[in-house]
Amino acid sequence: MTLGTTYLILACIGLIFTALTWFRVRLFPQLTIPTFVVGWLRGELALQTIAIEAIVTLLFWMAGAMESAAGQVGFALTCVSWAMLVGVHWRGVNAGREFRAALAPLGVEPESNVSVFHGFTKPFSFRHPEVHTTRDLKYGASLPGDRGGRNLLDLVLPNSAEEGDRRPVLLQVHGGGWLIGDKREQGRPLMTHLASRGWVCVAINYRLSPEATMPDHVVDVKRSIAWIREHIDFFGGDPDFLCITGGSAGGHLSALAALTPNDPGFQPGFEEVDTRIDACVPFYGVFDFLDRANDRPFGKMSDFIGPKVFKCTPEENPELWDSVSPVTRVHSEAPPFFVIQGSHDSLVFAEEARTFVSALRAKSAEPVAHAELLGAQHAFEIFHSPRSAHAVRAATAFLEKIHAEYEAKKTDSGRVRGTVEAV
Repeated sequence: MTLGTTYLILACIGLIFTALTWFRVRLFPQLTIPTFVVGWLRGELALQTIAIEAIVTLLFWMAGAMESAAGQVGFALTCVSWAMLVGVHWRGVNAGREFRAALAPLGVEPESNVSVFHGFTKPFSFRHPEVHTTRDLKYGASLPGDRGGRNLLDLVLPNSAEEGDRRPVLLQVHGGGWLIGDKREQGRPLMTHLASRGWVCVAINYRLSPEATMPDHVVDVKRSIAWIREHIDFFGGDPDFLCITGGSAGGHLSALAALTPNDPGFQPGFEEVDTRIDACVPFYGVFDFLDRANDRPFGKMSDFIGPKVFKCTPEENPELWDSVSPVTRVHSEAPPFFVIQGSHDSLVFAEEARTFVSALRAKSAEPVAHAELLGAQHAFEIFHSPRSAHAVRAATAFLEKIHAEYEAKKTDSGRVRGTVEAV
């Protein structure tokens, strides 16, 4: 095989991968995971991809690959792919407009100081000179189904935080399909940014399936809330003001926790603890395991997670499946929500978020914001990119508005949480 032919093959592969990123592909269930991986990395690292491919192209050119017709055709296809990747990147840059439009009805204006090259050189660096992390604190006992370390949390704190500061608190719940994931892997851009602005952030592990069975996962989230109520004041947090966020399975668990305050079914042995949430920001969350609105025409969630996560079918235990689907738990006293979703998400379809938002807006007395980002894949915000930066600033603006309203109400009337007992 000549160098020109080899380059042509690589160019075709690159163009196919770019097409999977540019277009929303829903052809076969078998393409779900590959489309996610390709679209996620290529979509948020578009400029880095162009840079790497340019170096490879230069090497082929220096070796004489472009002297053949195959090499020349390959270069033409590569240029088409690069042009599309520039468009992919620009979609991320324009996410700021989408977030501003989503939050405008609430009177919220996110910061827009995001460089078009944000994260280009250090997409996976989360250090901040004014922020530090305290790792692996126990929020409760290790319960059955704990494969090790699932009862631990990390704190992302401002360096200036001191006991009694009563700073706003954010709880971050990681994703991973209720089967995998760790508190160190997700939510870091948002937590670092909030901590740099004075927030106290808590990232938790929780029991995972198949060792754990639903609703063990949400019970652990509630146990961490109880820990926060009792202990966060020591680290400078306000135990009376707690917001929650998470992506994917973490988006599901954060939404479910926000919609089920003080539900004794999810608080076995600590029913008296106040687990109310002040605001929720779920990223690409699962909101209906049974897909009642038929938002997911193939690859039903119940088929995927039923045997490992629920250990039963919806027919065998319909009450359980209903009780942990956030769309069935919507009520008039739901806290403020900001639902964030990507239009190209291969794992959780954007239509599911629309259905959930419609249900919230029909019943909730509190604000419900919704941003659907053109071209965004699943997990788009877990490392630095222009779109991720816009998402962080939008979530921050929303949460800080809710906190400002809380402070104003507290000044007028005060608010006392329920008694917290150790878990």
